[in-house]
Amino acid sequence: MKKLLFTLFALPVLTATAQLHNPVIPGYHPDPSVCRVGDDFFLVNSSFQYFPGVPIYHSKDLVNWEQIGNVLDRESQLPLRGASSWLGIYAPTIRYHEGAYYMITTNVGNGGNFMVTAKDPKGPWSEPIWLEQQGIDPSLWFEDGKCYMVSNPDNTIMLCEIDPQTGKQLTKSKALWRGTGGRYPEGPHLYKKDGYYYLLISEGGTELAHRLTIARSKNIDGPYEVNPDNPILTNCCMAGQGMQVQGTGHGDFVQAQDGSWWVVFLAYRNFGGSYHHLGRETYLAPVEWKKGEWPVINGGNPIDTVIQVRTLAPQKVQPRSIHTLFNKGVLGPEWVYLQNPLPQNYAVVDGKLHLSSHGSLADNQQPTFVGRRQESANMTVETEVTLHAPETSTYGLAVYQINDGYLSFYVNTRGVYLDYRVKSVNGHHQYMEWREGSIPDKVRLRITSNGERYYFSYATDQDKDFRSLGALECPLVSTEMVGGFTGVTIGMFTECSDGENYGEFSYFEYTEK
Repeated sequence: MKKLLFTLFALPVLTATAQLHNPVIPGYHPDPSVCRVGDDFFLVNSSFQYFPGVPIYHSKDLVNWEQIGNVLDRESQLPLRGASSWLGIYAPTIRYHEGAYYMITTNVGNGGNFMVTAKDPKGPWSEPIWLEQQGIDPSLWFEDGKCYMVSNPDNTIMLCEIDPQTGKQLTKSKALWRGTGGRYPEGPHLYKKDGYYYLLISEGGTELAHRLTIARSKNIDGPYEVNPDNPILTNCCMAGQGMQVQGTGHGDFVQAQDGSWWVVFLAYRNFGGSYHHLGRETYLAPVEWKKGEWPVINGGNPIDTVIQVRTLAPQKVQPRSIHTLFNKGVLGPEWVYLQNPLPQNYAVVDGKLHLSSHGSLADNQQPTFVGRRQESANMTVETEVTLHAPETSTYGLAVYQINDGYLSFYVNTRGVYLDYRVKSVNGHHQYMEWREGSIPDKVRLRITSNGERYYFSYATDQDKDFRSLGALECPLVSTEMVGGFTGVTIGMFTECSDGENYGEFSYFEYTEK
């Protein structure tokens, strides 16, 4: 469950001023989209090459979020053949209309734009309904018995009417807006307020120059008037350049029960200099949206990790400690695989997780890996491994950003190893390995991080104390170093170059500090 930050604010009267701690959903949770149904908020994120896809969260207050599932949890919904963190599921949109939930998104490299529907946001969600208009980041708008779709083919925000049951395109695609001149106009969402259709988009690329811009029209198909005060959100400015939070953009407005407006959006936090490794995260900010006027986000100020909002008194942040045993045979919704997993390589036997190898993390062809998003810069993960394999096999923990950039901490019958394999964005390969001598068949592995370094240690049955094997810098797995659109996940993996084998994992512990 998402750690609690403070009590409910979406009440009829907002009088107090309090601190809002961002991000509200930390770690790799980019491209948030949100909708409200009664007193409940539902939010979805991009998932790229990970399966299951499109995590879905529930909240009563927009601040405290609990993951209730994954929208795409079947291979028939989510083929991920050959997907890396450059491909797979891009920005989704969630909407609710007349008793049904709709999620629309793009599977880049495996089919293009599609949507799925459900009566319950926990699922099950339908099989894909494929769509004709392409371009990434599609969104929906329902009005007067019609369903409209917007997306960005050819770097232009385009509108068409579709049949929400079949996906059939009912009108020709019409150009609405190309943005204010920033590169990659994308992430479009439509809203209607005070007689205007508002078109919110992101521009500048999902890096330092990321921003939100907005235009409006009296008619849904335009022409659209551009807000003279664009961008309405960016940290790429004099006031925001020194903040830890950067890359603010790709947002979605939502109105709370009391009538107040808010925006969820992505941003990232730098650690160890101008590097971010946790990925793009989900942030929240207040919106002042007076009748007939343009929306103003956070008073026109850039976003920091703490901002002032009108709300109730905050609660203290509660660190999490999650000890996962495998005796139930079913993992929670926070657990993910790289591409579509091969079921035969994941088995629970006598309460232990048995992982059998398939290829390698570097090969990126359905490798045997199961992990979770790193959601705190300060954390510790630990597992216990029992070997059942030849010396050509390796079992352990991976700090994974992309198949060309990850840290691995593993054991085999010859010893315990720590290495990193990095192909940086400029094409240079780096590799280094540390090794300790022979060890018993059962070993505990521990990784601790402070946001700037990962520290690796191990212990055997004969040792109560952990021995240090070394430390590696977090920027080694940052987006700036290795690329990709995701963030660090940490999990258990196995690799083997010869024969059938398996490694046995007793537990997985994730603790935030």
